Amino acid sequence: MAARRMLGQILKEQGAIHEGMIQEALQVQRDRGGRIGEVLLQLGHIQHGDLARALAAQAGLEFWDLEKNQPSQEAVAKVDLATARAFGVLPVRLTGKKLVVVLADPVHASMLQDLAFTTGCEIEGAIADEALIQSGLDKFYREDAVAAKDRMSALVADLSQQGTKIDLEDKAAMAAAAPVVKLLNYILYQAIRDKASDIHLEPFENDFKIRYRVDGALFELEAPPPHLAEALIARVKVMADLDIAETRLPQDGRIELTVGGRSIDLRISTLPTMFGESTVLRVLDRSVVSLDLENLGIDAGAKAQLRKFIDLPHGIVLVTGPTGSGKTTTLYAMLNEANREDVKIITVEDPVEYDLEGIVQIPVHEDIEVTYSKVLRTILRQDPDVILVGEIRDQETAQTAIEASLTGHLVFSTLHTNDAPSAITRLVDIGIEPFLLTATLQGILAQRLVRRVCVGCKEFYEPSDEVLRRLGLDAAQVAGKKFARGKGCNVCNFTGHKGRMAIHEILVVDDRIRELMLSSASTSALAAAALEAGMEPLRASGLRAVFEGTTSVEELLREAGFG
Repeated sequence: MAARRMLGQILKEQGAIHEGMIQEALQVQRDRGGRIGEVLLQLGHIQHGDLARALAAQAGLEFWDLEKNQPSQEAVAKVDLATARAFGVLPVRLTGKKLVVVLADPVHASMLQDLAFTTGCEIEGAIADEALIQSGLDKFYREDAVAAKDRMSALVADLSQQGTKIDLEDKAAMAAAAPVVKLLNYILYQAIRDKASDIHLEPFENDFKIRYRVDGALFELEAPPPHLAEALIARVKVMADLDIAETRLPQDGRIELTVGGRSIDLRISTLPTMFGESTVLRVLDRSVVSLDLENLGIDAGAKAQLRKFIDLPHGIVLVTGPTGSGKTTTLYAMLNEANREDVKIITVEDPVEYDLEGIVQIPVHEDIEVTYSKVLRTILRQDPDVILVGEIRDQETAQTAIEASLTGHLVFSTLHTNDAPSAITRLVDIGIEPFLLTATLQGILAQRLVRRVCVGCKEFYEPSDEVLRRLGLDAAQVAGKKFARGKGCNVCNFTGHKGRMAIHEILVVDDRIRELMLSSASTSALAAAALEAGMEPLRASGLRAVFEGTTSVEELLREAGFG
């Protein structure tokens, strides 16, 4: 077998670069990591077209110049938009039963066998410039929200007609059936396009629901007939490399996709129910989540305080809130801020949600006894400066985190409490001595996520007396203030909301708080002291967002739980 040719040498042979550029790129690669082609692009030594041509030569595939050779309409008609985006391909030529599709990276050529199922064609891959592939998809396919719904209805109708032809006894065969593959690709594409965080496939006795969560709220899609639920769920399990024959036990898996030129990670969870396996796909898409303090939607004062926490030499900083309140995103943004050449950062997470460049990330595997506390003890021998513990769940993990901070490390972690002062009493409740907390705990951030009012259909209105009563306000307190809501439009799927922002409270542990901790003070006493020291409570942070017209009263009442 011939040795794989080096990409740098191919580019050199093609006259795109010279040896000095290769050596410079190799040095950058050693320092920062990454693939050599991407490094050369970042340095400005090559163009995307040069990289595509070299990748094609390296993989032994044809290079397709999309500027000179436009896709044929016959080829485009063979693959619908959802499938094209899900596979990251653009169909360009159809000759009999042979369909040529272009893709940006030869690594994804292994997916072309699946594409053969959906099209019924013999698929041949070629390499093209990634930017031209994306612009080609935009140019040769046209699909708005209404057309997307019609497309979904057509696929469901097609499946209903063909359902009897699918062998429901052979799970592997039904998972690979072209209509099933095509429909699941479409469901995934539509959810990812709408920036969903979760996709739910839920079988019931006489119904099959497909729902996805956008900005924290669930929306229902048009679903296929109930008898096809098993086929769709089997397809998900095949993609996640799960045991499709095992339907009595919960299973967890992972699917990696490339959609619209970006990498999407899907975490799969199946749960046996009375009428089949309830399946949830958690969508992890870094292009949706901004891991940057500047883009978290928090005010300047809070950002300044978080940066003070990041610059601490040692101690514990906690982020608290219920599930889905953005705790991990905030912590990742803080780690990104702390990520410098002179700082060693190690995380232990369950699971690792996003890959952070330059940070050592360790997944928990409790089934083989790789637990938070055991990994933490090992981490301390790896000479870190900053440690992230995904979650403090028990006394052992909390105790180890405290030991880490006492030995000169800065520790970030999350805790499930409703507000910042409650985190202190929660740690005492799980068995942490107050004198250890006073020596290590530096600050607590409590947060919630509320949906933003859609800017496309925002309107201002006068709140009713009932709304003011629920907010604990009177007419004098809201004089001159504006209340906003969304009427509903195409941009926000007629929900009136688009995107989310954080509301928060930050408790800085000062000498007064430490005195109260040592005397085992109540949560209310701790909260009163924090307010005296200048802590803005969640309620005030939420009301400020309402008065600024960025979120609605309904969102505040739903998420902050007061009124």
